[in-house]
Amino acid sequence: MNDEVIPLLKVHEYFKNADDETLKEVARLGRVAQFPTGAVVHEADDVLTTVGFVLRGRLKAVRVETNGRESLFRLIERGEQFGLMVGALSEAVPIRVVALEPTTILRLDYEEALDLTFTKPDLRRTWLKTYAGSLRKFFFGASPKRSAALLAIVHETPVTRPAAVQLIQRLSEIGENVAVLSDAEQRTVPMNLRYRSLREDGKDLTSEEIREQVAQWQDADRIVFHLHTFLTPERMARLLELVDRVVYFVTPDVAESAIRRLHAVEVPGRGWRDKISVAWLLPSDNPVAPVIPNLSDLCVRDFKIVDSPPKPPFGRSLADGMERLVHDLRGVRIGLALGGGAARGLAHLGVLKVLEQNGIVVDMIAGTSAGAMTGIMHGAGLDPDYCADEFSTVLRPGWLFRQLPQGNYWYLVHKYRRGLFDEMLRKYLKDWRLEQLAVPSYSVTVDLVSGDSVVRDSGDAVHAILESINLPVISVPIIRDGRALIDGGLINNVPASVLVSMGCNFVIAVSVSAKLEAKFCDIHAENSILPKSKPGMMPTILRSMLVQNYNLNNFGVQPADVVIEPDVTSIDPAEFMRAKELAAIGETTAVDQVAKIQRLLNRLDPRLFNRPAEV
Repeated sequence: MNDEVIPLLKVHEYFKNADDETLKEVARLGRVAQFPTGAVVHEADDVLTTVGFVLRGRLKAVRVETNGRESLFRLIERGEQFGLMVGALSEAVPIRVVALEPTTILRLDYEEALDLTFTKPDLRRTWLKTYAGSLRKFFFGASPKRSAALLAIVHETPVTRPAAVQLIQRLSEIGENVAVLSDAEQRTVPMNLRYRSLREDGKDLTSEEIREQVAQWQDADRIVFHLHTFLTPERMARLLELVDRVVYFVTPDVAESAIRRLHAVEVPGRGWRDKISVAWLLPSDNPVAPVIPNLSDLCVRDFKIVDSPPKPPFGRSLADGMERLVHDLRGVRIGLALGGGAARGLAHLGVLKVLEQNGIVVDMIAGTSAGAMTGIMHGAGLDPDYCADEFSTVLRPGWLFRQLPQGNYWYLVHKYRRGLFDEMLRKYLKDWRLEQLAVPSYSVTVDLVSGDSVVRDSGDAVHAILESINLPVISVPIIRDGRALIDGGLINNVPASVLVSMGCNFVIAVSVSAKLEAKFCDIHAENSILPKSKPGMMPTILRSMLVQNYNLNNFGVQPADVVIEPDVTSIDPAEFMRAKELAAIGETTAVDQVAKIQRLLNRLDPRLFNRPAEV
């Protein structure tokens, strides 16, 4: 067993500088245990008398309260430990540790581990330094340099191999020290990267040779296994067991084969879902991924990457799929929350344009009401200027409505009551589902049955918009899935909290309801003269929504790192035909925030966001 344990210890954070003699002593004293997915590694309120070093797999530690309720305490990854400090207490703690996937743990008796650190001062320093480094994440939000992350890039078809090489090149460009093990017949990765073929002299490298090579490359930031899926299910399973992350490149025509392969290695049952991502390589003239039922059971996320620059009406957001994948591998997730505000929400289009122009790639979008409409259109890859042009035309009231008093409002009633928004949006979004869009997009609506907000993360994209923009009274609730759905602004008008709950660690919020003009119809705060006519029903309804959104604004933007607040008070909330003007206001406001966003992103990941902020 030592022959297998010692190579695993060499790539473990807590033993990365230990000499062979120390590793042999650890292997002699330690007890290696294998835990299947779901197995309890340590039960709550049991005294912890050992230090556990995770050699393979992942664990989840949960805090168990006296009423039995559980909450996440922390995740314990390969290369980490549990019990190093808690073991010193010699008392029960309410923490249960469970295997999230097949996991190998080396356990040392706490007293023996303590004695070992006295006889091996270099090991003691490594343990204390590594443990102290892990605390930086909690106190300062920054993680220390870890041993090489193990990434497998797997291909269902050789067509996707050039895209994977682009990924490796991008990781190298941002300063990662990358080493590659590949089964390719010819070397395709840059010559400045360390490289070894998995086949030498007509023979495949043995598992021992691979482990030795990985151990020799531990000064790397990332070791990439670049492979085709000729692997047998058994070898595929061993690979999934070994690595920290898997990116599975596929094209639509081989999707069924890829899904069968993931099922063959029993991904859900073995707990490997959270380490697998699917990267779709899509043609730029049809940049929509196929619908794969229950794909989320097999992978934590999928990325859409186009094979060539997109053509109008698609924009840059469609071309940023590779960068979103890089963000994910770096542990970065940028969220964009777009608030409601009727026509004023079209100012979001200008903000989206500025973010694109300045290379600020958004990983997720959550929108409410008009924010859902602009956000989902952008998530589908449509260019912001194109959307502004289209909305200014298709949302312009017809001649008859322009002759009526308050015709803009009656035009809205007409669009809602006749169901014309569905037809209008289908022109752009067809029958696409949220899961198929280039940028993961979420809409917020409210259910009158439960009284709760509802976040749509899947299903028909047009339906997701219609539910979120469904203004009460002007329209009737949309009845779907046992719910009565209306405009999401009733509860969560700027859904920054949704993005935080989805794992975003940097959130930009755009609110068009932060400012409210002291004027309503002919009524002015500074003018006590009675208006010539009383406000109509439709203006009153929209004004009521704006007032509510204004008062909810501080709550909605609270989780955001940056808040962009275009002043759109000069434009009536029913004037959708002024989309270009609204977009221009959003653009001007967003430009002033670019330097701040870039500065904060640089703090989040200096390698990835190394552009100097403008002074």
